[in-house]
Amino acid sequence: MNMNDIIYKKREGQTLTKDEIEYFVSGYTEGTIPDYQASALLMAIFLKGMSREETYDLTRAMKYSGDIVDLSEIKGVKVDKHSTGGVGDKTTLIVGPLAAACGVPIAKMSGRGLGFTGGTVDKMEAIPGFRTTVEAGDFINLVNSVGLSVIGQTAHIAPADKKLYALRDVTATVDNLSLITSSIMSKKLASGSDAIVLDVKCGNGAFMERYEDACELGSLMVDIGKADGKRTIAVVTDMSQPLGLAVGNSLEVIEAIETLKGNGPEDITELSLGLASYMIYLGEKAASPEEGYLAAKEALASGRALKKLEEFIAGQGGNPGVTSDYTLFPQSTCKSEVLAEADGFVGSIEAKSIGLASQHSGAGRETKEDTIDLSAGILLAKKVGAAVKKGELLATVFGTDQGRVDKGALEAAKAFHIQPAAPEKGILIKRIIE
Repeated sequence: MNMNDIIYKKREGQTLTKDEIEYFVSGYTEGTIPDYQASALLMAIFLKGMSREETYDLTRAMKYSGDIVDLSEIKGVKVDKHSTGGVGDKTTLIVGPLAAACGVPIAKMSGRGLGFTGGTVDKMEAIPGFRTTVEAGDFINLVNSVGLSVIGQTAHIAPADKKLYALRDVTATVDNLSLITSSIMSKKLASGSDAIVLDVKCGNGAFMERYEDACELGSLMVDIGKADGKRTIAVVTDMSQPLGLAVGNSLEVIEAIETLKGNGPEDITELSLGLASYMIYLGEKAASPEEGYLAAKEALASGRALKKLEEFIAGQGGNPGVTSDYTLFPQSTCKSEVLAEADGFVGSIEAKSIGLASQHSGAGRETKEDTIDLSAGILLAKKVGAAVKKGELLATVFGTDQGRVDKGALEAAKAFHIQPAAPEKGILIKRIIE
């Protein structure tokens, strides 16, 4: 088999065979295919596209490029959850305890943040003592005893994706449905769970801004999951403004705790209950998503989900006292306020701009080597639709470097758009793809 022939074939818009795709993935992962040939094929795929069958073959080849996690020692139907990324998205810290409190075993591997979207691993590391790396046996024991464990993604899971994504990032080939699908689903399928709930974001703070593109991505990922024998559901959700009020690691963990206490913002509470309902349903602890929703709501109202979060934190070496004493989190020393410049209503809040403002305040990374400020971030005082008066507080930016905090505040101010009349209320959960 010849790599040049494979590049030519895709350049001409022809369909690649399973063997040709496996040859490319294994060769590039092992280093026998150079970057320049891999880049050429990625660009040909980007321009000519891939069929659903090709996408499935690419996903499977990437899945089998490394270890396949064996979760067979965990009792019950294991359910994973993945978000395509957003601003203020701390749902894993809420839906995990909700689903686990209803008897669904959650064995999840999460990533770090890069750019304006936050990573679950970074958020968990804001909890004093919390370990995001545990031995495989301990991981399984934690899920069996607590019902929930979330750890960092290992380098041995789908290593082809790590190499290909780094190459896509510098060759302008990121934004392609087949390449996005194979990147996400290769890791999810290799992670060992029996079922997957996908939170596919759309809007200006999402990777797929257009609703139609998000639906197509969700549909493709659901098909890939089902073809691999995993029950898979995609939930298309709005990311045209930040989710909840908190953006930034410690701030988001505190908001997750408040949500599990029943005090969370309406949108994060609604989305978390919705996602948990599908996890409970796929985990066979409810006969329908509607029954799963009622179970999740009861777990929230009774305090069982909050108790599950505390058990989860303690199980991974963290201090469960953070749920009652927020001073245990890393504390900011600087802040800057964003004030309304006119009377009216908040017409929109550009989620991406808020995410970038939070990143620049210290809460995110521009490169993987950057150190983040776990105390940094933004607390919104107003959401879309809120009435405001000139001089009223819109948001507060926190951190430990006043220069960075002030820069973040200037960027955050540009994200708010004030208009004379109240806007129509948007729909948070836009579509369910089964």
